[in-house]
Amino acid sequence: MKSSKIFIITLFSTILFTGCSYKVSEDKVDVSQYQNAQKQSSIHQQATYPINKKLNINNSKKVDIFNTKENYSSKQVKINNNLFDFYSNWEGVKYKLGGTSKNGIDCSGFVQKVLKEKFNLALPRSTSEQAQIGKPIKKNELQMGDLVFFKTGRTNHVGIYIEDGKFMHASTKIGVTISELENDYFAKNYWKAQRVFK
Repeated sequence: MKSSKIFIITLFSTILFTGCSYKVSEDKVDVSQYQNAQKQSSIHQQATYPINKKLNINNSKKVDIFNTKENYSSKQVKINNNLFDFYSNWEGVKYKLGGTSKNGIDCSGFVQKVLKEKFNLALPRSTSEQAQIGKPIKKNELQMGDLVFFKTGRTNHVGIYIEDGKFMHASTKIGVTISELENDYFAKNYWKAQRVFK
């Protein structure tokens, strides 16, 4: 009788924390190539194309270039800095269904924690509920901070779009990482995107 209660509780927990149960050979994005490219690029390119790099908005040379229309707004700079600050502290944390700590975290827990700690946005815990928050947007309208969702069989998966076709998420295989939307697996299973920042 005791074991059947444990099974029911485990089953309920799995349903409650819907998402992130895909098994696939993912190509982890080698972010070092983007960091190296940025070191060699101009200040203008660093500010308009930040991949896995916080922008130093205290540097007056960098601030000045935000006056051109193709550059990031101050809101986007803040989103960039906060996302990558969080990511730099969580990169590689292993995946754990229902987890919310550095001992293990799942995809919806990762998204919930990022948005709460860095932007004071309270999201529901499950992927299916998170998919209802915000404004639906098309894939070609994605901006930094938008949530991207994937249908991955019995459950769904969620990540946070960062830029240049990439998103950060808690992968079942790799843990907290950055992947490409055009990876065969993610391209095939892409579902929708939601904008949670106004």
